[in-house]
Amino acid sequence: MRHLLLAAAIAAAFVTHTASAQVAPSEGEVAQYGGLHAAAHKGHAEQVQKLVANGAGVNGRDAHGRTPLHVATFARQREAIRALARSGADLGALENDRYDAVTIAAVDNDEETLRLLLSLGASAKLVTSRYDGTALIAAAHLGHAGVVKQLIGAGAPLDHVNNLHWTAMIESVVLGDGGVRHQETLRALIAAGANPQLADRQGKTPLMLARARGYTPMVLMLERAQAPKKPA
Repeated sequence: MRHLLLAAAIAAAFVTHTASAQVAPSEGEVAQYGGLHAAAHKGHAEQVQKLVANGAGVNGRDAHGRTPLHVATFARQREAIRALARSGADLGALENDRYDAVTIAAVDNDEETLRLLLSLGASAKLVTSRYDGTALIAAAHLGHAGVVKQLIGAGAPLDHVNNLHWTAMIESVVLGDGGVRHQETLRALIAAGANPQLADRQGKTPLMLARARGYTPMVLMLERAQAPKKPA
């Protein structure tokens, strides 16, 4: 029981921190933007290219460490993202909270922007955030199943363990609600070959965690995933 209460407390703290960790530019910050950051936020792709051609630093930072690419991703300005990529933007740059554009799009459940970033060469494999996680872990936590499938297809590490000692599979259980979105997320991870035996710091596997929470559909999926394979 003590382990469950501890896990619940950690989960609650993690959700609170995650909600505040990925910080989009505020209205006040946007109002102060000039140059490339302003053009990126507004989606002015031609202006982006002109500014870079005239010597603007394509990877310049605002006060929160955001590059124009981060700003364009938060604003879902895909043409600006294309223009920044063509102009040599660092697609893996991390802002002050260690988020890259891929993780920003993943947390925002922005499948179209994520698809664009991956097509431009952005990586799904980076270690990001203060939790030493990945975009896949963040998306699994939130039950963004479509994003999870994209990231899996892009080679995201299935069994990466963050500094809370949680994998994407564990987070789909302990930080989810057991509903359809998180079930689909877990199903995608199982189908991709994520390891259901990896446990948290208390030695609890995803199956144990799902049973403790009464998430019956997840329990059944995990039991099937761990059942011995019958000889052909």
